[in-house]
Amino acid sequence: MAEQNFVDYVKICCRSGAGGSGSVHFLQDKHTSMGGPDGGDGGRGGHIILRGNRNVWTLLSLKYRKHVIAKAGGNGRGGNCSGADGDDVILDVPLGTVAKDAETGEIEFEITEHDEIKIITPGGQGGKGNAFFKSPTNQTPSYAQPGGPGLEEWKILELKVLADVGLVGFPNAGKSTLLSVISAAKPKIGDYPFTTLTPNLGIVPYRDGKSFVMADIPGIIEHASEGKGLGLRFLRHIERNSTLLFMVPADTDDINREYQILENELRVYNPELLDKPRLLAITKADLIDEELKEMLLPTIPKDIPHMFISAVAEQGLMELKDLLWESINSAPKDTLNLNIANPHRLIHGTRSKHSEEE
Repeated sequence: MAEQNFVDYVKICCRSGAGGSGSVHFLQDKHTSMGGPDGGDGGRGGHIILRGNRNVWTLLSLKYRKHVIAKAGGNGRGGNCSGADGDDVILDVPLGTVAKDAETGEIEFEITEHDEIKIITPGGQGGKGNAFFKSPTNQTPSYAQPGGPGLEEWKILELKVLADVGLVGFPNAGKSTLLSVISAAKPKIGDYPFTTLTPNLGIVPYRDGKSFVMADIPGIIEHASEGKGLGLRFLRHIERNSTLLFMVPADTDDINREYQILENELRVYNPELLDKPRLLAITKADLIDEELKEMLLPTIPKDIPHMFISAVAEQGLMELKDLLWESINSAPKDTLNLNIANPHRLIHGTRSKHSEEE
């Protein structure tokens, strides 16, 4: 998707509808001049609702819609007629959307499944009509409840992209190139840092018609976890990937140091990220020969499976997909964070999600 169309953060004012007032009314017809109470209840005010939609990939539709207003409920009427409920406002959001209170920053809920519905701002309750208050000791109540007020609240919506595999690496580590080669995604690719400024998702075909979702996440930099650059914005997208593929170029000065920096940024941001399965791809392997690969072995971290690949020369890509497939389908459920249903989840019996990079 175009970078200007990818929106992963919005702040909106949600104003729910007020409840309708109950009615004070007494039965009157041609046979009865002073009947009992028959005032109906007021209708509920309209809710502001979030609905998960697997066909929506961005919060763009809410970027310029700062105020979301639901309608009030109708007032009750005589003849025990209740007022109509106010129309709800339903906002379709991508899977992986987190709703927060703008004042406290508290997370209220997350949308993780297609057609999942959550009320973000409830409407006011309808007031009871005087018929509700009738009793043996008070047979002609002349009062009713007013409707409950609607709420006006500022909410923050954040999108955390969901994918089976999230690509983690510094700018120009070759993440976008890999995604473009092994999927149909066409991310922007260039020889300069931060080519990618928004997440890109690709469906990676696998053996026997199977597939999984890979997320190209914008390049992390040192101290990203402290908010340097766009670090926090990038890092939150990594939270919803079941497997993390670290990518370090073969021509970097120190492979182990670069990996340790990436690992540390994840640890500082959220230590639970390191509970996810991890693989290390040493990219741009076409630039070195077998002798140099042997010389690099002592500089490669020992606590993570690794392999040499080249997206440009298409070296080691099938072996990489084999490792990723095994990792995705053998990961403990608690490391998947969210087993959601998205357009490609449960493809041929496997799990699936999505994410971004450079």
